[in-house]
Amino acid sequence: MTIRRLAGLIWRTGMIAEVAPPPPGLADTPSTVPAPLAGSLQLRHVDAGSCNGCEIEVSAAFGPVYDAERYGARLVASPRHADALLVTGVVTHNMAEPLRRTLEATPTPRMVLAVGDCARNCGVLAGGYGVAGAVSDIVDVDLEVHGCPPEPDEIVAALRRLTGR
Repeated sequence: MTIRRLAGLIWRTGMIAEVAPPPPGLADTPSTVPAPLAGSLQLRHVDAGSCNGCEIEVSAAFGPVYDAERYGARLVASPRHADALLVTGVVTHNMAEPLRRTLEATPTPRMVLAVGDCARNCGVLAGGYGVAGAVSDIVDVDLEVHGCPPEPDEIVAALRRLTGR
């Protein structure tokens, strides 16, 4: 096959992408989502003491395959620009106060997502000497994503519940 013929085939075929799944129903949307957060969500990721398994899945959720940004969720570098915190891992004693300060630096209305079993209930690290507790033991949590580590599509589904897209 020549280059010209291959280029013609590519041009005729065009872009092929999967159709987005239907938006989440109203029953799936938590009643605690403030109206200003619906539609678009700026997230500050906080690693409170994880094994980095959840971080790999969060990266995949925002990567080109799952593309969470097409549903209105975006990672930002500063809590002052964020609408919500995405927290992974158990909260260690050294990260309890930085997590509280990060939450205080986030403007209201704000939300907290606990991603992964360690963030939800300490998972396999429960009872460890350096563990202060789950994220809900330190700050109020609005939405939890289960899994060790959670699948990227589950992370994207939770973000879609928040954005309503």
